[in-house]
Amino acid sequence: MTGPGKNGEEEERCLHVGHLPTFAFGHRSPMWWGTLGLVAIESTVFALVIVTYFYLRGLADAWPLSGSPPPDLLWGTLNTAVLLLSMIPNEMARRAAERLDLRRVRTSLIWCMAFSVAFLAVRALEFTALNCAWDDDAYGSVVWMMMGLHTLHLVTDMWDSGVLAVLMHTGPIDGKRFVDVSENAGYWYFVVGSWLPIYATVYFGARM
Repeated sequence: MTGPGKNGEEEERCLHVGHLPTFAFGHRSPMWWGTLGLVAIESTVFALVIVTYFYLRGLADAWPLSGSPPPDLLWGTLNTAVLLLSMIPNEMARRAAERLDLRRVRTSLIWCMAFSVAFLAVRALEFTALNCAWDDDAYGSVVWMMMGLHTLHLVTDMWDSGVLAVLMHTGPIDGKRFVDVSENAGYWYFVVGSWLPIYATVYFGARM
């Protein structure tokens, strides 16, 4: 920037920003706001599907419509436990990222991936124990819609975690990569939190 100096001469003025950090965690990061927007959008989608489930249930004389038994509790409950336990390595990854501890970030991400794979393996068994098909009736459709949306939700986050794990092992490593790990960990808490009302709806909505 330039401005008038003494005796009418032009004087150059500079704003030095070299001392400012090139990355930040939490609300100071644009990535944090982007993640928050994504959470808001996906929360709305899940809420709409759950409301649809109870709307259809309110119109039905019997629920499930076909008189089939509710989904078996075993695999869904096991998967809920897997998800809750996955928060341990997830939190370890978040804390390590914010300390810029590369070694612990790498180890924690591998554990996070292991829990994601375990969840998806059990999820495949869950689909076999829903006791309905997606095209049986409105009940089957809305149950499969909820399960399918959450599964897709998990697959996309597992893909993101896998890419981050590879990048943290191969590089290049910079501060923004640690921010990515921290925000990914925050998003995983949403993955876990969004499953709890879906679990309650799918497995106990037909038992109420």
